[in-house]
Amino acid sequence: MEWYFLHSIRSVFHMVAIEPSANIKRIENSFASSTLEASVPNLIQVLSQSFESFKTEGMTELLNEISPIEDFNNTRYELNFVGHEFREPKYSESECRELEKTYASALYVTAQLKIKQTGEIKENQIFLADIPFMTTNGTFIINGAERVVVSQLVRSPGVYFTVEEDPVTGRKMGNAKFVPYRGAWLEFETSSRDIISVKVDRKRRIPVTTFLRAIGFDSPQAILDEFKSFDTDTDHTYIKTTLDRDPNAIERKDALIELYRHIRPGEPPTLENSEAMLHNLFFNPRRYDLGRVGRYKVNKRLGGDYNIEDKTLTKSDIIAVVKKILDINNGRETPDDIDHLGNRRVRAVGELIQNQLRVGLVRMERVVKERMTINDPETTTPSSLINQRPVGAAVREFFGGSQLSQFMDQTNPLAELTHKRRLSALGPGGLSRERAGFDVRDVHHSHYGRICPIETPEGPNIGLLGSLATYARTNEFGFIETPYRTVVHELQSHDGELIGRTINEPVRDDQGKTIIRKGSVVTNRTFAKLSSLPEMNIKVQAYVTDKPEHIHYLSADDEEKFVIAQANAVLDEKGQISSEKIEVRRGEDFAIESPDQIDYMDISPKQIVSVSTALIPFLEHDDANRALMGSNMQRQAVPLLRPDAPIVSTGMERRVAIDSGQVVISDVDGEVTVCGSDYIAIRDNQGKDYEYQLRKFFRTNQGTCMNQRPIVFKGDKVYAGQPIADSSSTDGGRLALGQNVLVAFMSWEGYNFEDAIIVSERLLQEDKFTSIHIEKHECEARDTKIGPEEITRDIPNVGEESLRNLDEDGIIMPGAEVGPGDILVGKITPKGETDLSAEEKLLRAIFGEKARDVKDSSLRVPHGERGKVTKVSIFSRDNGDDLPAGANKLVRVWIAQTRKISVGDKMAGRHGNKGVISRIMPVEDMPYTADGTPVDIILNPLGVPSRMNLGQVLETHLGMGAKGMNFDAVTPVFDGASDVGIQDTLAKSWFVTESGCIQKHGSINLDLLRDWLSERGYNYEDIYREDIVGLATEACHRIWLNSRNIPTEGLSREDLNDIIRDLNAKHDDVPPTFGKTKLYDGRTGEAFDMPVTVGCVYMLKLIHLVEDKIHARSTGPYSLITQQPLGGKAQFGGQRFGEMEVWALEAYSSAHNLQEMLTVKSDDVLGRVKTYESIIKGEDIVQPGIPESFNVLLKELQSLGLSVELLREADQPFGLLNEYDEAALLDMDIETDQIIPSFEDDDIASNLDTAGNLANLKDRDFIDSVDVEEEL
Repeated sequence: MEWYFLHSIRSVFHMVAIEPSANIKRIENSFASSTLEASVPNLIQVLSQSFESFKTEGMTELLNEISPIEDFNNTRYELNFVGHEFREPKYSESECRELEKTYASALYVTAQLKIKQTGEIKENQIFLADIPFMTTNGTFIINGAERVVVSQLVRSPGVYFTVEEDPVTGRKMGNAKFVPYRGAWLEFETSSRDIISVKVDRKRRIPVTTFLRAIGFDSPQAILDEFKSFDTDTDHTYIKTTLDRDPNAIERKDALIELYRHIRPGEPPTLENSEAMLHNLFFNPRRYDLGRVGRYKVNKRLGGDYNIEDKTLTKSDIIAVVKKILDINNGRETPDDIDHLGNRRVRAVGELIQNQLRVGLVRMERVVKERMTINDPETTTPSSLINQRPVGAAVREFFGGSQLSQFMDQTNPLAELTHKRRLSALGPGGLSRERAGFDVRDVHHSHYGRICPIETPEGPNIGLLGSLATYARTNEFGFIETPYRTVVHELQSHDGELIGRTINEPVRDDQGKTIIRKGSVVTNRTFAKLSSLPEMNIKVQAYVTDKPEHIHYLSADDEEKFVIAQANAVLDEKGQISSEKIEVRRGEDFAIESPDQIDYMDISPKQIVSVSTALIPFLEHDDANRALMGSNMQRQAVPLLRPDAPIVSTGMERRVAIDSGQVVISDVDGEVTVCGSDYIAIRDNQGKDYEYQLRKFFRTNQGTCMNQRPIVFKGDKVYAGQPIADSSSTDGGRLALGQNVLVAFMSWEGYNFEDAIIVSERLLQEDKFTSIHIEKHECEARDTKIGPEEITRDIPNVGEESLRNLDEDGIIMPGAEVGPGDILVGKITPKGETDLSAEEKLLRAIFGEKARDVKDSSLRVPHGERGKVTKVSIFSRDNGDDLPAGANKLVRVWIAQTRKISVGDKMAGRHGNKGVISRIMPVEDMPYTADGTPVDIILNPLGVPSRMNLGQVLETHLGMGAKGMNFDAVTPVFDGASDVGIQDTLAKSWFVTESGCIQKHGSINLDLLRDWLSERGYNYEDIYREDIVGLATEACHRIWLNSRNIPTEGLSREDLNDIIRDLNAKHDDVPPTFGKTKLYDGRTGEAFDMPVTVGCVYMLKLIHLVEDKIHARSTGPYSLITQQPLGGKAQFGGQRFGEMEVWALEAYSSAHNLQEMLTVKSDDVLGRVKTYESIIKGEDIVQPGIPESFNVLLKELQSLGLSVELLREADQPFGLLNEYDEAALLDMDIETDQIIPSFEDDDIASNLDTAGNLANLKDRDFIDSVDVEEEL
């Protein structure tokens, strides 16, 4: 049973001043200089492709691995799995969220059982496990909560070569290591005495020659002959030296037995056992698995050409490794870089689930084998042999408990998307925080275009958690690839692409006659000549195109071989590289080369960074540390009531909003036929209807509110892929995490000292930064040993006032306003009964069970929470609902709360410029500009230079210009607006303002602007052309100087700049292109001394809200052992008065305060009760007693066998109260609970206060909440 009360959710907005937007839709104006810009691929394709691959190939591979299962003697049965099928999930995604179920599909396998005695084959389709299914957004719904399986970055299986330096001689000695996907490690080492040894499975070393004899070399001479051409150093003959030191190098059987002794010491070795062990260790596919990746890497490193499906080691592999080690020892080979991304691969969700299922299937195999030995062949079927429980348990264990299956960060759409694109080096099979050094955390040159060098956490996980770069993807082996454009140097003579291209060498016909000279451009006429000749390759000036066939994805290994140019290389209109020399990179080296030498070119300037970092405008002007903070803080932005897309953006906002899954996209071209607040229907061109259900006001994992709302109208034509509904942090299908506000960089009365932020009351009144937060509360009625709990309105000792919002069943009604301590669900629990007195027996006889003693265990609103009940769901066993064991009834209550911005809330920009609101000022007191516009936020200018995040200043200037001209500035990272471009924008904005051509609804009257400019001798078309840079700035300077009666005729741009600089220095007079303006004090109306930088900045409200953090306590729970108040808001604890605070009071000789802090305000149990009583009665405070922590110390000393007593002055022992004496004093039951109950009398508690010195207190109130560390 459920109640929805959408009206009450909407009434949460009753204080919100929502008014129709006066502005017309802003157009987008891009400042990007790159002519070729590749579209960003689907941002969650790594997860979705991996899971799809698991459903088909991964499951087939698993079943093939485990088949056939035979009994221990291989004589009775053979069980094969020949196919699998995923059924449709039982519940839909929305039902799983609502009913808190797991969105899973039943996995059925087709099993064939062959009975060997009779040859009979029995076939069954058997249910194996419920496998959680990925939603369309790349998440999993586990028990109603959305989770993400994070991709893991691990060392790839394969062979690795390293070197160690001999500390004595400085000689480089080669080592090698086979790292399998599954199985024993095989390590080779060179010692300083020129002996090459082997370690099998991390056991003791044995000479490599022993191992070589064991794998099949006939004689020592055969070994020497094999390596003769590699072991060439006459001073260091590694193989001969090793043979000389090896006593077992004569016979193969001796070598095998010696190997067995080393690996399994203590077991009697036999030749048969030794051969079986060696085979099982490295050559048995069930025990040793390099994996397809491992075989690929081994082939690549050792130059083998084995089939990719050969997943065990071969004799040739081992020989090749020894040869490579000899080459490294002799200086002919270089070692591997283990931090290179060619040696690290991504295990995505599909592979992680497959590995976990493998664990479950191996456990199941054990059970099957045991059952095969005891079951009767006549009655045995595949289903009677298989126990599915281990498989289901393994899957549940992974999704519920693995370090890589994480509760999704759903604060806003960007947080959701970034979480799905995260790469973790932690987790099973990965690194641990403690063992990870600097090298593995550091940025590596192979990360370029694959892993973001900016986005990583601050703190212990730095460098261990990363984020995929914008264009990155993984290949079939799990290596990260990034795309590049092929640079074309040659074309076929018959290729029409030749027309318009510059020829790089003379073209001659069969007789040697020159048809086209070098440097000529191919015309239609010359192309016709070329076409008549036999086909040949013609060298042209290097160029790149947008064609998909010219875009290649390269892994980090492959990229090392090529010369690659940057994406912002200068190209002409035909895509030809026009510079004679160009900056390029090869591996980790940078160089300047001619275009003829270039193989590839970056696809986009933003391919180096992650999605989150690509959303920071002017990233190239920010220090990396601050960019890192900006990337991370965007994910913490709270969805606001009225999302506002940024005026200064990077162009990634639309892609992020769509791929996050929170924006609803039309699947077809068609027309909107129905459009409601929670439902949209579209009819395609063939007349078929498509329905879209919108999610309204639902709670995310982090308690923020997500609400989808339509952005189309009935009758609108839509195209496939068009956003038709926005979400809580999107505006018009673009990501909108914050608000565009007018910001001034100036100090103001010290209120913005140390990054504090001053905001205008306008932001409060207009709900610019108001957000909705929803909390969910649950109450279960369970069966207890004494009797069942009951959900009821009839609660003992609770007045009618407290029950006013409950219905007849004792459940809160939707729409009710609730605050701390209010009852949400009335519940009573039976108490344990003692022997009844005669009177109680009489009452029981008269009233029956109603007179039973019950305890009030109602669900109440926690401290510090308030809001409006928006929804109540009731589930009951009587109604057939699926409830946990022992539960009879379950009630869920959702409370929504609007939070306006308040002092103490954390705000930030996109450049790592964070701060806490210190004051909310009346609008009339805020500084205002010359036209009377008050600023919204005042930031401290000292927050810019030392942090080196100048991007915020450039954003301020460009935002001011773009706002004045009513457009959205798109400035992509590493390819954004230049200084001159920003100045031009400010100049054009000034023209608009000065000409008075802004109309009421925000549009610009172009005719008026054109006339105003022509009056001053300028042509509008020239000034507003995008390709003429600097003209608008020059015109602005001339007009501005003329308005100050300074003639400008005949002056050059440099002269104008000199005059302007002089004016600025002498008179603090600044032109509009400086981005500064005169500000006036809102309180006095006087102008401030200096011009101030004012502009439009995009500010975010972060989820660190003061309302979640503020906490106070009068009385509350105490720790059972120390009797001191608990710590932390969650425990309703006190404020710790620690060691340093005690020193402070000691320094001021504040003896009485200090005594109270250490006794009655902390853990003097007797003293605090008496003090409490004295305050209530208005009497003098009694002398404090002994703190409980002293008793704890005494007991600990006594437990060491030391007889320690506390003596009075007269050497009389001081009697200590035991717990029963205390209980008598406190008049309470002794319970073996962790927390001793505290005073809960509301009337008394409400009079308590945090004030002052209790020693002189008579009629003062008292706080009992200060947590003290005893000074002993």
